Amino acid sequence: MEDFANKVVYQIYPRSFQDTDGDGFGDLRGIVERLDYLEDLGVDYLWLNPFFVSPQKDNGYDIADYRQIDPRFGTMEDLDALIQAAQEHHIGLMFDMVFNHTSVEHEWFQKALAGDEKYKNYYIFKKPVDGHMPNNWVSKFGGPVWEYVPALGEYYLHLYDVNQADLNWDNPDVRQECADIVKFWMDKGVKGFRFDVVNNMSKGSFEDDFIGDGRRFYSDGPHIHEYLHGLNRASFGQDPSIMTVGEMSSTSLENCQKYANPEHEELGMVFNFHHLKVDYENKQKWTLKPFDFMELKELFNTWQTGMQETNSNQALFWNCHDQPRSLSRFGDDKNYPVESAKMLAMALHMMRGTPYIYQGEEIGMTNNGFDSIEQYRDVESTNYYEILKAEGKDEDEILAILGAKSRDNARSPMQWTAGKNAGFSDAEPWMRVNPNHATINVETAIADPDSIYSFYKKLIRLRKESDTIQHGTYVPLLEEHERVLAYKRVGQDEEILVLCNFYGEETTVSLHTEADVLLSNYADFQMRDGEVTLRPYEAVALRKTA
Repeated sequence: MEDFANKVVYQIYPRSFQDTDGDGFGDLRGIVERLDYLEDLGVDYLWLNPFFVSPQKDNGYDIADYRQIDPRFGTMEDLDALIQAAQEHHIGLMFDMVFNHTSVEHEWFQKALAGDEKYKNYYIFKKPVDGHMPNNWVSKFGGPVWEYVPALGEYYLHLYDVNQADLNWDNPDVRQECADIVKFWMDKGVKGFRFDVVNNMSKGSFEDDFIGDGRRFYSDGPHIHEYLHGLNRASFGQDPSIMTVGEMSSTSLENCQKYANPEHEELGMVFNFHHLKVDYENKQKWTLKPFDFMELKELFNTWQTGMQETNSNQALFWNCHDQPRSLSRFGDDKNYPVESAKMLAMALHMMRGTPYIYQGEEIGMTNNGFDSIEQYRDVESTNYYEILKAEGKDEDEILAILGAKSRDNARSPMQWTAGKNAGFSDAEPWMRVNPNHATINVETAIADPDSIYSFYKKLIRLRKESDTIQHGTYVPLLEEHERVLAYKRVGQDEEILVLCNFYGEETTVSLHTEADVLLSNYADFQMRDGEVTLRPYEAVALRKTA
């Protein structure tokens, strides 16, 4: 199995990337049109969010057919053309596999509803307990996890939306079906797979949870390592060049050390989200709170050192389709947008792991600034609008919370130009384009040699050239400093020291080293008498040879 430490992944949310047929939705041909741009950036893989047949109750994560293309994105011929064109641009495609659940419109579930016992056993059906739901677990999208089917006299489990029925991974037929789907796409030339909420697939006991929402009974469940090893052996593990990553929901370091340990033959790497909960009040998402920098730093250091102990790889990311924009969240998108965007990039791309870039991150895209509930499209956001209203919060507070936390912030159309609809579509886009596309867009970024885009290109090139960045030991530094993330990467004959000021004020660090500037987000980095004064959001990587 390759370690993919010299690779960089670019995530595309297809419906918001590029529209070519004038319906306001992005499509597969739109991705083909932009491959020159992606090759110039230097990325190796494109992770595409689901574009399979779906009723789109959860933006494609409710799959009704794993082997067919949803017509709004194009045809199988369009996909074949994309796979071929990407290969010609030296880019592999990574598909999103949603194996925790299917759409209720999937043929399997429809057969289950018709009473077919074979397919009922593909899902998790339970009889009522004392006339009510089997337990008190709460759905990730709000409300109960159980939906009653009167014709069957039973409930089915849906950890997510009511239209997303959980698969029964204890059934070997389900496990075989999923392996067959992976092999189908491998045969088509797909080079990677991202597995959605993969650590929720093995359920434990179904008892009531009186101290939480139920997740402790299914996160990192009792047979999950066994099932992932089996999937590996039955499909992608047969080709060591296939990149795999598992999205881990409410996971632990100890489990991720196993998931991504090459010796365990499970997954190539993991996504974990602990560092993206440091602005949750009491760990509740739908709240407003400044991010806790010291917690963020401690999490980075713990996971970096912990994963390297077992030679386990992790995805490095600030952004994805499920998170608000990092520049608005951890940087300063008003006063220091360029400096803080570059700092955030430097902090992550010099770490141990495989970096992921989410579309628009490389040009400094920000949260959208929606000002009414009618502008939101995400089922989670619209559900929580009602939940927060029922809790007694007023409209302004609810919109402020949604404005900071909604997944829709990541899903607004890609900003290609300053022109109509940001160059995304000739038609009215499915979601509002961010008004700041007039100044933040690809066209402007490419023309500026000092742009955020140019900085990302430099970081990607450095990773490909430097064995120290790829494989060097991660060593935390200045752990008690309240404004600076600092660490070094130790290679065979060099060290790379990284300093990142996470704040909009100057701060000083003591630094006694003879080192050369490898990369900085300010043009004139200076060190005097063993002291460095870092300007607002300043970031620097210093290289010292043995």
